[in-house]
Amino acid sequence: MSVMTNQNPNAPRSKREIVHEAIGLVQRLSDVFHKRRAALASEVGLTEKQWLVLERISDEHFMPSMFAREQDSSPAAVSKIIRQLIDKGVVSVSLSDADARQREYQLTAAGSTMMTRLRALREAAIDKIWMARDAAELTDFCGFMAQLIASIETFSRKEG
Repeated sequence: MSVMTNQNPNAPRSKREIVHEAIGLVQRLSDVFHKRRAALASEVGLTEKQWLVLERISDEHFMPSMFAREQDSSPAAVSKIIRQLIDKGVVSVSLSDADARQREYQLTAAGSTMMTRLRALREAAIDKIWMARDAAELTDFCGFMAQLIASIETFSRKEG
């Protein structure tokens, strides 16, 4: 769906019009990704944020304070999500054997099953949507997106 400003679709468009269309499409892509991720999380009874925490706990040594900083969130908000996951029976917490001041977070058997299901749902979507695309097309897309992201990040650092 094109976001064209000219009434006549055959009329030549200015570069600014094309840029605004591209920005609109990137925003739309971001929205679609968030909605899709929320839908996948919902299929297993989670919110998108709960999925993110669960995923992080399953992949590495999880530290709530570092996670909160990375996500530009408050430690209290992350603690609330962890409590929700504990209440759902998908995460357990214990004191560290090495340092009793530290907590260790682990997936329960139900949490591992949930992550396996989420990953399978995600892979099925990738297979249907992304794997159907031509490899050269994906390579071009990745190159363009990497350059665009770098440009936006550079601009943001200079601006702020």
